[in-house]
Amino acid sequence: MEQNYCVIMAGGIGSRFWPFSRKDRPKQFLDFFGTGRSLLQLTFDRFRHLIPVENILIVSNELYKDLILEQLPEIGENQLLLEPVRRNTAPCIAYAVYKIKSITNNANIIVTPSDHLILKETEFLDTIRQGLNFISKNNSLLTLGIKPSRPETGYGYIQIEPGDSNLRKVKTFTEKPNADLAKIFFESGEFFWNSGIFMWNLKTILSAFDFHLPDISSKFKEGERYFNTPEEKTFIEEIFHTCRNISIDYGIMEKAQNVYVLCSDFGWTDLGTWGSLYEMSPKDEKGNVSLKCKTMFYESSNNIVSMSPEKLAVVQDLNDYIIADSDNVLLICKREDEQQIRQFVKDASILFDGKYD
Repeated sequence: MEQNYCVIMAGGIGSRFWPFSRKDRPKQFLDFFGTGRSLLQLTFDRFRHLIPVENILIVSNELYKDLILEQLPEIGENQLLLEPVRRNTAPCIAYAVYKIKSITNNANIIVTPSDHLILKETEFLDTIRQGLNFISKNNSLLTLGIKPSRPETGYGYIQIEPGDSNLRKVKTFTEKPNADLAKIFFESGEFFWNSGIFMWNLKTILSAFDFHLPDISSKFKEGERYFNTPEEKTFIEEIFHTCRNISIDYGIMEKAQNVYVLCSDFGWTDLGTWGSLYEMSPKDEKGNVSLKCKTMFYESSNNIVSMSPEKLAVVQDLNDYIIADSDNVLLICKREDEQQIRQFVKDASILFDGKYD
């Protein structure tokens, strides 16, 4: 167990959840369901069952240092890996991998986003145990694939090789499909949702970076002597902005030949959009969702409303809308058009000089 590490990626802005998610407090730091725990805290709670607390690393942006330490007082500052700029998941993971390498030469590593919801925690932990056992004995890159419950267009997909085990070789990765292709994927039984949760041993992921992303791995190799010293922060600030902006999926997982998928079903939801939040939330008889607020619906159906608990929303004759009020912003948007929210944020930032970011 002492050789098991978990890397939690918590640096995103979460602009698709605007205005609930804001630049100074993105979605991973929010309590969506009134549980008293943010998505980041729930992720931390989940993995501490299997990983020693001192082996859990949080990779995030420098903006969120104080917020993370406030929400996770159990961790030390040395477990915080702070990026000076955002460069997608490959540089983020490279930083964590070389940080772990400076501590040990033998580690099993889990990499996970901080904003996922897991409904079946026992099944999830069993899956993680199986994955740790596999990567500790094999030089393979492992990803968790989720059995799809619908033809979802908002997730990437993994096609698996034929077999009887829940551990399969990956055949192909596919980015977010259109509705027709998603239906074909769903009905075929050969495709699983790409969860974005990865597992590998230290030797295997270092080799993968050297082979597929040598430009990134070489930058971190230059400063190996600085990790876990007072010079680490200065070194990272110097080299991080020179790293390519590239995802681990595109940079390594879609190109490597030693990629496996652990086919799973543990009530997984990527809380990336209002739509995904709507799908997993309890609804009234008309399909309306109220998140932590008081709402009165009249001749309305299939809406999702999010406001502060002390406010009352009265909604009449609206169908399939997102209604979200947070601080100084009220958003009223058709659910089918939620992909435009990112553009709304950009436009508001330009028009009002960042006042509503």
